[in-house]
Amino acid sequence: MQRGQVLARGKRRREHLTVAGDRGLDPASLREVVAEEKPGLLYLVPTFANPTGRTLSAARRAEIAEIAAENSLWVVEDDPYGELRYRGSAVAPLASISDRTVYLGSFSKIGAPGMRLGWLRAPADLLRTLVVVKQAADLHTSTVDQAAAASYLAHTDLDAHIARLCVEYGARRDAMVAALPSAVPDGTTWSDPDGGMFVWLRLPGDVDSAVLLQKALKHDVAFVPGAPFFATTPDHATFRMSFTSNTPEEIREGMARLAEVLR
Repeated sequence: MQRGQVLARGKRRREHLTVAGDRGLDPASLREVVAEEKPGLLYLVPTFANPTGRTLSAARRAEIAEIAAENSLWVVEDDPYGELRYRGSAVAPLASISDRTVYLGSFSKIGAPGMRLGWLRAPADLLRTLVVVKQAADLHTSTVDQAAAASYLAHTDLDAHIARLCVEYGARRDAMVAALPSAVPDGTTWSDPDGGMFVWLRLPGDVDSAVLLQKALKHDVAFVPGAPFFATTPDHATFRMSFTSNTPEEIREGMARLAEVLR
């Protein structure tokens, strides 16, 4: 079970919440866990999930909404990447079909990375309670950060900015995916995300990507080992690469260096 994909809290930790292929959380598996464990909350990153890049299909979102309604289950829909789509059509948020969903967004992925501001949409009755809990947790979000964001939004066309991001990030995604076949060993699998920031890979055989990272750093190239992304049993042969911070030319050079590490 990958931590970025789903977290359900019940009487004890489970390992049989599963994903199927690249389609995301399996509703049948979720239904089984909910029936047995009676969790109160399900956390999802359904669109371009970190780290896999998976997007949960509309059909599966509808099934999850049904499960939530039938079992008084709250769903936290974390959607920091949803506007960063480079191909295909947008999938409607769970929040648009379920009144038991708390929807989260972030300015840091579509505005500026250092602007650590987010927002939350929830039913009115729950929102009042969340405001009190938020105040108890940190008193108040930085006024300076909020003022900076307000000034930015007053003078910037955010939709146009996001459109430019999608063009630039899309080209970077394409460069990374195109370079993969010649950079990784036979038997490697990887995601081909329609948006977001990440490509998720699994190397063949009994490999520890954390060990490989130490070799990669000597070639001035880096990735994130996959094990920390798992809430239960980790797969050490996995790792995550981000394509948003470098130009296509730099990505091609980085992939050539990675090929040297993986040979």
